Amino acid sequence: MSYADTVFIAMCRDIIENGYSTEGEKVRPKWEDGSYAYTMKRFGIINRYDLSKEFPAITLRKTYIRSAIDEILWIWQKKSNNVHDLNSHIWDAWADEDGSIGKAYGYQLGVKHQYKEGEMDQVDRVLFDLRNNPYSRRIMTNIYVHADLHEMNLYPCAYSMTFNVTGNKLNAILNQRSQDVLTAGNWNVVQYAALLMMISQVSGFEPGELVHVIADAHIYDRHIPIIKELITRPTYDAPKVMLNPEVKNFYDFTVDDFTIENYEAGPQVKNIPVAI
Repeated sequence: MSYADTVFIAMCRDIIENGYSTEGEKVRPKWEDGSYAYTMKRFGIINRYDLSKEFPAITLRKTYIRSAIDEILWIWQKKSNNVHDLNSHIWDAWADEDGSIGKAYGYQLGVKHQYKEGEMDQVDRVLFDLRNNPYSRRIMTNIYVHADLHEMNLYPCAYSMTFNVTGNKLNAILNQRSQDVLTAGNWNVVQYAALLMMISQVSGFEPGELVHVIADAHIYDRHIPIIKELITRPTYDAPKVMLNPEVKNFYDFTVDDFTIENYEAGPQVKNIPVAI
């Protein structure tokens, strides 16, 4: 069993057995038939993954690791807010006629800020500090910028990364305000694990722990039967995910620099109802 499976199953059981139901409350999302989409939720979930032991992909069903990496490169490397720069169509619903999602996600990472060392954006600041002041406790990013929220087509869900070097390992905390456990439960974990691997390599460190903090981890009411079936499935060992050791510049990475081996997983969950 992948350790990510262990974490995912425990989180789902905790939400179902000990969570709080929002039924009857004034909620925003609705199902396609117009009825309100209520959830079972847990506040303040914290999951830890040690990347020095294994890559945190679940095997209950397959997470599309390459697509997840493509999206994180779209945000962190291309610093794009236009879906035409992305190979998948998962953001199309939030894009305008020109493909823009507004001043969200990659846009915020690409905004230049003035520091005493010069002008840099948030990603370049992280890379600069890890090269020049790696034991700083101030290495972080934040894309939840209140001044620009009115110009974002979607408020950021995963909004902050804090990096911390301990010995020869680079650790990180991913802060997420909200997560739909069925549709995105392992997606963000895989994305930011890959990001931590890339930034570790170009900074001269080994990847360490990824700590995932979720403020509101929830399962939609119509997803509960699906989740109950999913977490009873057989599980397999974690896949082996390797990074091309020749790449030394973060901006040179491509999806093809990742090698994925021995990824055995259960069948996909089809026809998932989507709350809007």
